[in-house]
Formats: sequence, structure tokens, C-alpha cells
Amino acid sequence: MALDDRYQLAYRLYPYARSADQDAAAPVRHPVVVMGGGPVGMAMALDLGLQGIPVVLLDDHEGVGQGSRAICFAKRTLEIADRWGCAEPLLEKGVVWNLGKVFHEDRKVYEFNLLPEAGHRFPAFINLPQPYFEKVLVERVRQAQAGGAPIELRGRNRVAQVEVAADHTVLHVETPEGPYTILADWLIGCDGAGSPLRGMMGLEFEGRVFRDSFLIADIRMLGGGFPTERWFWFEPSHKAGASTLLHRQPDDIWRVDFQIGWDVDRAEELRPENVRRRLDAMLGPEVAYEIVWTSIYTFQCRRMQRFRHGRVIFAGDAAHQVSPFGARGANSGLQDVDNLGWKLAMVLQGATPEALLDSYCTERRHGADENILNSTRSTDFITPKSRVSHTFRNAVLALAEHHAFARPLVNSGRLSVPCTYDGMALSGEDALPGGPDRTRPGSPCPDAPCGNGFLLGALGGGFTLLTLDADAPEELCEGPVAARRVAVSAADDPCGALAERYLGAASSAVYLIRPDQHVAARWDSFDETAVRAALRRACGRG
Repeated sequence: MALDDRYQLAYRLYPYARSADQDAAAPVRHPVVVMGGGPVGMAMALDLGLQGIPVVLLDDHEGVGQGSRAICFAKRTLEIADRWGCAEPLLEKGVVWNLGKVFHEDRKVYEFNLLPEAGHRFPAFINLPQPYFEKVLVERVRQAQAGGAPIELRGRNRVAQVEVAADHTVLHVETPEGPYTILADWLIGCDGAGSPLRGMMGLEFEGRVFRDSFLIADIRMLGGGFPTERWFWFEPSHKAGASTLLHRQPDDIWRVDFQIGWDVDRAEELRPENVRRRLDAMLGPEVAYEIVWTSIYTFQCRRMQRFRHGRVIFAGDAAHQVSPFGARGANSGLQDVDNLGWKLAMVLQGATPEALLDSYCTERRHGADENILNSTRSTDFITPKSRVSHTFRNAVLALAEHHAFARPLVNSGRLSVPCTYDGMALSGEDALPGGPDRTRPGSPCPDAPCGNGFLLGALGGGFTLLTLDADAPEELCEGPVAARRVAVSAADDPCGALAERYLGAASSAVYLIRPDQHVAARWDSFDETAVRAALRRACGRG
């Protein structure tokens, strides 16, 4: 429900324009078609286009939607966006936060810092309404197009029907000027939780829908005395909800979530006077505010059984859903893009077999299961289902107020972190005795100061041979795939973060890093035979 036209941001960023495909004598075949123009679909088109892969994005709208929807974007998302060349405008607009506080009734139970260590370029989280995030992605696509990236955005092009064949998909598209047909070697479904594509293919979600409802209210508020932190209340004394969450956004906008129960009249709850009744009870009569957007949602933790179906691949909410607490939805969808983009590009470039794409399903299904597990645990803690579980929950909160050992048991939403692909097919050997656990094979690379900059920016977006106080060739080629060397020294970081995160007890190290900046394998020194084997394995040719 939109209540403030100034906040809708329904920009026509890619208005309908007739394409040459609509006048072609026969359906035109494209290497990649992305279905859906939300943050995941737009990021997918950008990622592939920056690698030189021609991609067509079809969206039934002409730009970003209204309301804030997702608002929390994690450090990992900013690191990925930095490789796409658009992290700075996100960071500039977003509200930076690292600190969260948990309350029971009026008492502060404890507080936590999501980034307690120094030596990272980006903060733990920024709060930024999803429409702004999407707008930045579209602007980056336009810049890439101007630089020759083969990306085409087609607004008001609704996919009405698909026919899936062994080596392509036929898409029947409806536009304001009538229907047309195109073919796609690869079709990527990024069309959201309700995924029309998933429905057309008769594919189902598996998982749970939780019997509770949450009212979102985005308000413009000057003052109020709230700092830039995440505040979560269990059973707040104002009684406006069984739990309440407060987040700050840019432009004096604040997000408030009220837990309101399952058996509610949604239309009645969304009436402005009823929303104000809850807000007034929480904020007090002296705080002035303006309602700009409201909505109601339920918890859902579900996913598809498989994310790849031949030449059709699903990503983001189209493939998996989690509860909003923990900021795992949009962030995990963008990690899908980061995982799939380099693999599909290598397949299309003939550098690796098509079977590499099976690892996308395996790895990102693991990521989805980890997110669903954490979201389900959060939901069970936030919304206890029996008197016994409610008593246990409140006992944990009482203990956590005074005893540190109980605080890890408090679950107001485990916040998004990238998963580690332990034991997955692309991960190679760990031959670094005494190496840090956080950078074992399969792990996402943590950032660290490096000379005048930061390590992740130096790694870039291809295969990298990272050497720390170790010798290695400047480039290692294995067939059509090359790994470029990035040489650093523990002395490049006087604070010691680089050595702590990548050396541990070792005196030197060699890491093979994937294009998505996950560790493929590591050693204490360069061994050409071992590195070549790990590179073949990371490309699906092991």
C-alpha cells in the first residue's frame, strides 16, 4: 500500500520500445535471456554483460517498484557490487550500521557488533530501500551499455508462455504492440517469489509457511531519539505488536515491523488510522511522523528441489524464499548471481563443460538450506508456538540480560553472511598447515588492508593466484583458463589482519581464488602440478 507519491520511485527507467526482434521474419535466438527486472535479474544481466555475454532482460514493468521492500544490504553484497563498479553510490546513499540492540519489554537484554574487527573496506550492513538499489543497478547497466556491454533491457515485455527444449527455450512475449517470439540458449528465471516461469514449468516450492503476520510501516520521522542501530523488542511494553523491529533508512525514513498475529483482517490492519494507533503506542504522542508505505507479510521458508532444469536456471526468490528477519532474501539472491555469472560465461565461451553449471545448483542450494535453517530458527524463537516454548524463550532472554553465555541463544534474526562451500565438488585441497579456518577451501575471501587499498579490490573478478610471501609465476594457464597472480606480503598490512586472515601459523601461503572470490584451494608454497589440478577442478574439468 503506497501512501506517499514522493517515496514510490516508480521510475520508468527502461520504458517500452519496439525491438528489432518484433519485426524479424523468424524468432531470433539469444545466448541468454533473463526473465525479471528486480535486483537479482538486473544484477544477472549486468554481471554477464560486463563479461561480454550478450543478454536480453525481459520485464513486465518499466522500472523499479514502489515502497522500500528489502532494506538491509550486507557487506558481502557491497563487495560483489564493487566488482560490478557500483558499490560507491550504494555506500554513499545507504545508512551505515554495525550495532544492534535486543530488548525484552523495556529492558535492554544486550547489544552486538556485527563487524567488531577493523581492516575491512565496507561496513557490516547498509540500510537502503530496494528501489534505490535497483536504480543504481540500472544506471550501472546504462554505463556498461555505453561502454559496449551487450545488454538489452526490454520493459513491458511480459513472458506469457515458454516451451522448453533440450538445447534452448522458446519464449512467447506480450507487449503493448502485440506478441512476438524469441529463443534463448539459456533462460534465467529471476521473476520473484511468485515466479510465473516456475508456474509455467509446473515446478513447486518445498518448505514451510509460518502462521503469523507482520505489519511493515515505513515512516518519515524527524527526531524520535533513535540512533542508527537495529533495535528489536520482544513483547514490547507498548503492546503494539508481539515483537517490534526498528531500522533507520536514508532521507529520515524509518522501517518499523510489528508482529500482529495470524488471524487478522489485513485490510483493516492497513487502514491508516490503525497503523497510526500502533505507531503512536510505540513512539509516543510527542513524536511527529508521516506514513509513507505499509504492507503485511508472512514468514515463508521454502525452495525449489533443483535450481537448474536443463537450459533453464532459477535464481533469487524464484528459487528460494526466507523470512525477512536476517536480511537473507536479496543478499542471498545476489550471491546466486555472483555464483552463476562466471560459470555460465565460461560455458558460453567454451572454456568449460556445461556440467559446471550443476555446481551452481549444488552450492547455492547449500546456501539456501543454510539460510532457511537460520530463518526457521529465528522464526521459531520470535514466534513461539506453545506455552512451553514461550516460557523457554523468555527464560533465555532473562539469562542473556545478565550472562554472556546465554546471548548466542537469543535469536532476533541471524543476519546474512555468505556461506562456505565445504566439501563441494569445485573445492580442492587444503595444504596449508596452520592456515586460518576462515579461509579454508570453499570459504568466501575476507577483506584485509593491502598496501594503500584493500585485498578484495586487488583480486578482481577472474581466477587469481594469491601469494603471501611466496613465489609463483605471474600467470598460469590451464587450457583456455588463466589464473593471474596477485602478490602480497604480510608486511603490506602493519596491523596484522592480512596475516591473521590468510597465514595463521604459516609463514607463507598460495591461494587459488575463484572469480566469485571463494577459495578454491591453498598451499604453503607454489606447486605447479597441484595448482593446475585445482584450477581444472574449479572449472569443472577435474
